[in-house]
Amino acid sequence: MLSGGTHPSPGWARPIWVLDRPRFRTFHSAGEMLQLRPLWESVCAGQPHTIFQDFELNLLAAQSFAGREAPFIVYAEASYGLAIIPAVVCRQAGRLRLLGEELFDYRCFLHQGDPEILRQAVAMLAGQGLPLEVTAVRPGDILDGMLPLLPFCAAPAVACADISANDFALAHTRLGRNLRRLARLGYAPRRYNGDYPGLLRLIYERKAAQDPGSLFHDRTRIEFLVNAARLQPQSFEIFTLEDEASIAAAVVTLREDGCRRFYTGWFSPELEKHSPALSLIHEVTRESLANGLDCDYMTGEQPYKLRLATRRIPLHRIRATAGELAGVASAEQTQAA
Repeated sequence: MLSGGTHPSPGWARPIWVLDRPRFRTFHSAGEMLQLRPLWESVCAGQPHTIFQDFELNLLAAQSFAGREAPFIVYAEASYGLAIIPAVVCRQAGRLRLLGEELFDYRCFLHQGDPEILRQAVAMLAGQGLPLEVTAVRPGDILDGMLPLLPFCAAPAVACADISANDFALAHTRLGRNLRRLARLGYAPRRYNGDYPGLLRLIYERKAAQDPGSLFHDRTRIEFLVNAARLQPQSFEIFTLEDEASIAAAVVTLREDGCRRFYTGWFSPELEKHSPALSLIHEVTRESLANGLDCDYMTGEQPYKLRLATRRIPLHRIRATAGELAGVASAEQTQAA
């Protein structure tokens, strides 16, 4: 353990009358963060988390965006559990948030054991004198009542429990016809893993060119995603519709156990009348269902997502003042810490 103590027992049990003193450490750089790897990975292995809680991707975010958000990662440990708050200080914005800059859709705290250890870790953030903002939080990823939760939006999804691949195709026959029409024009579906940096750069550069407000006018963000895909090439799947000379549409997805998350989409405006992007998303969804994978269209309730979705996952935002962070732990517990 980082504190030099003994790893808490798997049951994390403690008598209710015993409150041993939590031990805290904070980490202020990617280099220091490396010390947390075994504990971080142990927590993620023991509970369901998304790819956005993967240690390697968070480490890369700490390295890539250190110039704009300084790591302030809180680690707390006691006999009854441990907690990791992967926070960063955004000095320009005057706030705390979690690692991932603008590129992580789902964020959460990491902890095992008694929720009290998480409360103590959250309270440690108050010492920065800054508010905390976290977007977006999925159901179950934050303890009810710990911090103020505000409705944010929903993540449309298609679940295997809701519909079969065949019924999904029958429900959207027009998109199937679009795909066949594009095939007659010479565009065929292809799949790549994350070992194609040139393709990823092309997708994000073209996405930025289409939208003046795109996040990807920032080259640092593009390079982060290129490097993330290199780190985990099997987790990054890129689907395209292309002929020998051009790409009609592309979808960047993130593969997890039992789920495919649709992260980025792009299409050629010259082929807009054929709906190449939606037709490709439809086909990747159909294939995913056939392979037993749920599909998460991720943050935002755009009409094209709702057209295909069978359910919506509510997402929330945390907004807490420094005073509210300090108040997460009781005065007695704070004094004990």
